Amino acid sequence: MTNPIEPMSDFFAARLSVYDEHMLTDIEELPEAYALVARLVPPDAQTLLDLGCGTGLELESIFALRPDIRVTGIDLTLAMLDRLRAKFPGKDVTLICGSYLDRDFGEGLYDAAVSVETMHHWTYARKSALYAAVYQSLKPGGRYIECDYMVNTQAEQDRMAEEARRLRASQGVPEEAFYHCDTPLTIDNQAKLFREAGFVSVETVFRRNGTAVIVCGKR
Repeated sequence: MTNPIEPMSDFFAARLSVYDEHMLTDIEELPEAYALVARLVPPDAQTLLDLGCGTGLELESIFALRPDIRVTGIDLTLAMLDRLRAKFPGKDVTLICGSYLDRDFGEGLYDAAVSVETMHHWTYARKSALYAAVYQSLKPGGRYIECDYMVNTQAEQDRMAEEARRLRASQGVPEEAFYHCDTPLTIDNQAKLFREAGFVSVETVFRRNGTAVIVCGKR
């Protein structure tokens, strides 16, 4: 029998005690990817938007290089935000507990935006409006850096999307409900979304196992 899918916030709250260790040890390429994401944040960046910031694993590397950067972090799980806040006393961090989907991030407020291992929970259609909002939130010349689980082929993407639909249907979970269910895209489809959002440069700078890092630049 297939294990039931869980509401997104409940899923991560239940795994808070093991989350950091899992991300840093069970996904062998992630420590390198976290460090790379930090290096890709522009050295003169003063403001950063972090989508799905969780416990702040990527911020550990970012603050090590840019200790004075001002961060706005958004995440669904309050317990993870509490853990993040405790990690970085004295840092300029504004935390928002809620969904980053369909949220107005403002216009031209951030030098950079990042997301790490969060976007594979959403379908192509749901990410389209999100990336447009991220683009608008960046200053001219701003940079969006995404590190995420991405699949190799369209067939694999389609198979996982169909499995997600099956699981939701079997539990009576509507498509719009925030449940933990993976729907990763291919790198090509991710790049297409970024270009549709308006980014003028889209470059894959890291790919190992299931993890990729893509850097997107605003004109």
